[in-house]
Amino acid sequence: MKYSEAKSGRIFVIRLEDGEIIHEQLEQFAAEKSIRCAYLIALGGIDQGSKLVCGPETGRAATIIPQLVDIIGVHEVTGTGTIFPDGGGRPSLHMHLACGRDKTTVTGCIRPGVKIWQVLEVVLVELIDCAAQRLPDRATGFNLLEPYAEKR
Repeated sequence: MKYSEAKSGRIFVIRLEDGEIIHEQLEQFAAEKSIRCAYLIALGGIDQGSKLVCGPETGRAATIIPQLVDIIGVHEVTGTGTIFPDGGGRPSLHMHLACGRDKTTVTGCIRPGVKIWQVLEVVLVELIDCAAQRLPDRATGFNLLEPYAEKR
């Protein structure tokens, strides 16, 4: 386990609007407000044509290929995520949504592009005194959270 401590900073209440792409808007907001680290919750709607990563295609394969799922029709959503800087210091959002329509639900990562249907409400809590960042991991190819403390 790796960990570090942080403190709560500013809290923002945000409304994303129809047609906006979640990760683009929240990363831009974080950059404009000089938010280095944060956690957030979201709820609202997403539009058809959005895509989610819903796991790897073949479990623990040597090469990880993301399984992409197309969102068909408007879905109600709830989700949570974090923002930490990438290796270049830019805000990087990692967010998962649970998306429901009728009697089905799909859950996954929003990175490929999720478009708002009408509105998405977000509460973003800034983390201060936090040294964590997302750095490339050669083994997985992912940008993994590095909090800078280890517990053994």
